[in-house]
Amino acid sequence: MLNSDQTDIDLPPTHSESESVFSDCGRAGGPEDASGVGLCAQSRVAEAGEAVKKDLQHLSREERRRRRRATAKYRTAHATRERIRVEAFNMAFAELRKLLPTLPPDKKLSKIEILRLAICYISYLNHVLDV
Repeated sequence: MLNSDQTDIDLPPTHSESESVFSDCGRAGGPEDASGVGLCAQSRVAEAGEAVKKDLQHLSREERRRRRRATAKYRTAHATRERIRVEAFNMAFAELRKLLPTLPPDKKLSKIEILRLAICYISYLNHVLDV
């Protein structure tokens, strides 16, 4: 009997449940191919792969893209690319900062301050060239 806060998912599978799952496949020492993997296991994997392909065929391109992006492998790859992009972005700001005159020279500037100072410095250099 289940309590109100207990679900049937919390219960361990009984012996009869595990037997019914593998009833169509042989017991230990059942049919196996040369690789040692049961033929029933191979057919279940093949059927599962075909079922996934059929599920994906009826989805729109956008939905397939969303599902692909939801995988852990995709998220990890995306996070790595984003980290590399941000590091390159920060290095570019550091290089630009080195070219700008400030007092004191080692003053820490935000990215927006670096951009504004670069704009002012470029306009100053243009003015110097025009005179």
